[in-house]
Amino acid sequence: MSISPQEASIATREICQLAPIVPVLVVHDVAHARPLAEALVRGGLPALEVTLRTPVALDVIAEMAKVEGGVVGAGTLLTPADVKAAKAAGAKFGVSPGATDTLLDACEAEGLPTLPGAATSSEAMRLLERGYDMLKFFPAEANGGAPALKSIGAPIPQISFCPTGGVSPKNAESYLSLPNVVCAGGSWVAPNDLVNAGDWDAIEALARAASQLPR
Repeated sequence: MSISPQEASIATREICQLAPIVPVLVVHDVAHARPLAEALVRGGLPALEVTLRTPVALDVIAEMAKVEGGVVGAGTLLTPADVKAAKAAGAKFGVSPGATDTLLDACEAEGLPTLPGAATSSEAMRLLERGYDMLKFFPAEANGGAPALKSIGAPIPQISFCPTGGVSPKNAESYLSLPNVVCAGGSWVAPNDLVNAGDWDAIEALARAASQLPR
């Protein structure tokens, strides 16, 4: 079932509004998938972005999709093949570092709501022209951080963003305080050392702290 850019933006905006932080996850072991997702959801972060950066990423998405209360998406979508595979694995949304017509065509055809990436005003305007008004600002810190995003928002207030890339507990509030930011993507809530140690309580605590960030 296909989806329009407008429908995609509405759906992704609703997902982004679930919590102030969307965990950006790079998972190397399928066995970690369900307990990790359960810990993050318990901590108040239901929207989960599993990046397609590991050989087991699709299997991880499939496992996390079984977790009650979670909304699992696929990050690092680059090709139509990625889109098809992510949708088949159970992803409810997609995230891409940038955007091409080929990729967006595939997302729309597959009915996968997608958060397309933009780093400049021109990229954001082009996506708005196509019908997308909920975007990913990436890489956020490398592109000037919150001040840059604030500047982009002044002339294009109808676009909202999820900044990702270099977002941390130290600067998250500076992003979340902006009127054109709905949420932010962050990896600090699931650090590799805690995941590898299976310390789900510690991850739940990190998630709970992130879920309480003001916006």
